Amino acid sequence: MPASTARKCSTLHTFTGRDVPWLLDQQGQVRPGKTFLVWEPYEGETRRWTFAEFNEATKAFAAGFAANGVEPGDFVTIHMENCPEFLLALFACARIGAIAVTTNTGSTAEELSYFLTDSRSSFLLTQPKFVPLLQNVRTDSLKWIACTGAAPPPHWKSFDELRGDPAACVVRVAEPMRPSHVQYTSGTTSRPKGVVWTHANALWGAKVTSSHARLVDTDVVPIFFPLFHANALAYTLLPTLWTGGTAVLTPKFSASRFWDVCVRNGCTWANMVMFTLRAIEDQPIPAGHRFRFWALLAQTPAVRERWNIASISWYGMTETITQNVHSLFDFDAPAGAIGHPAHEYEIAVRDSEGQESSQGRLWIRGIPGYSMFLEYLNKPEATKACFDSDGWFDTGDTVRVDALGHLHFVNRARDMLRVGEENVAASEIEAVINRVNGVVECAVIGKPDDMLDEVPVAFVVAREPSEALSKEILALCGEVLSRFKRPREIYFIDELPKGLLDKTLKRELRERLKR
Repeated sequence: MPASTARKCSTLHTFTGRDVPWLLDQQGQVRPGKTFLVWEPYEGETRRWTFAEFNEATKAFAAGFAANGVEPGDFVTIHMENCPEFLLALFACARIGAIAVTTNTGSTAEELSYFLTDSRSSFLLTQPKFVPLLQNVRTDSLKWIACTGAAPPPHWKSFDELRGDPAACVVRVAEPMRPSHVQYTSGTTSRPKGVVWTHANALWGAKVTSSHARLVDTDVVPIFFPLFHANALAYTLLPTLWTGGTAVLTPKFSASRFWDVCVRNGCTWANMVMFTLRAIEDQPIPAGHRFRFWALLAQTPAVRERWNIASISWYGMTETITQNVHSLFDFDAPAGAIGHPAHEYEIAVRDSEGQESSQGRLWIRGIPGYSMFLEYLNKPEATKACFDSDGWFDTGDTVRVDALGHLHFVNRARDMLRVGEENVAASEIEAVINRVNGVVECAVIGKPDDMLDEVPVAFVVAREPSEALSKEILALCGEVLSRFKRPREIYFIDELPKGLLDKTLKRELRERLKR
């Protein structure tokens, strides 16, 4: 349930009588022969789906899933890297009324076990490369596991065998406020929280992002960020579906393949981050590219200076579906700015006393289940805690507002790290380190990194500091935590700097790294 103080959605709104299958069906009818999805694997041949073909395929898998026991309201975990099957499964669940749970493919066995248990998933869809991982995952609550590829393990289903007859797909009455999707995101607690999106949320992300980016049906976008994140779904895939454009899907980002894939497919825009810019900055620029703009978190003059490509900036979170702050095309914005408040949301910047200020915590107000996430899965107290008494959502980020109203990102007020494109809760890493015998207490902070912006490092107070203990800490982190969450270095320290209420002064630890 949404927080009791949050705004309520009226019965009549933009998506009344509409859901995700409605959008698929519309595009399948309006643009049946136009290419919607291009699959560019690193091995094998390129594959293409028109809107009509993709639409029929989602119906076929919805029929097949239903014939194999998937019912409305069931949770279906999709543990896959980028591939066409990911999208077919996601949209098949939407047609059934099941809830897709997308999980980070960098997860360890312990993390994936938590996701399955927390979401109460009954079904799991995965790929051959994750078979060894799943041997160590608690899957006893699952009714079945399906795997892509020609030869799934014994007692598992083949993903291709789940394709049914499209004509057997049951057409459901559209319920826009029905949950459709859960994405796990790091928070300030020791465990990630499942962010619940409704069908209306997915449509909101599709419609609003396409408006902010001024997308049209001739646009072509590469998708190389993982589909299990909101960035790839709400910022690229869904708006492309909304506008009738073309999505070029790759398994992951590849600097060596970037220009070839984009030029060959005529890509017109891309959602980028500093990591991807750094990765291609030394490569020659193909004369035949068709890019008209790139989108990034903040205004980056280097995009124009180095590549002669326009850029826009935008900011958002999984909980806020799409961009809450963004820049405007054809209007100047200073370097580093993330933009102006999006007119679709209410935005406030408050100081520590709760008063509006030119620098402070960023608060956002929208409508849960419509322009904001519905709730944190099975965590009503956590849902309630992130909204104030007037229904404003606390982003946990600190921003600065300049004299012309441009917002600039300052830092994460909550104890979060930004490792490449991943948000990481320091407390999650600390909880693992504290499990090691001999550790008294610890604190994790981000260390600046040329490629990933920052990486986690740990300051540890131990009864008997030693190289062996350091190796034991790193070994447990390697076993329990995803690769991007693992601390790169362990620093033993006599005591952690503390302030009022025994709170660790992490700013002092950051100063130590500079020495």
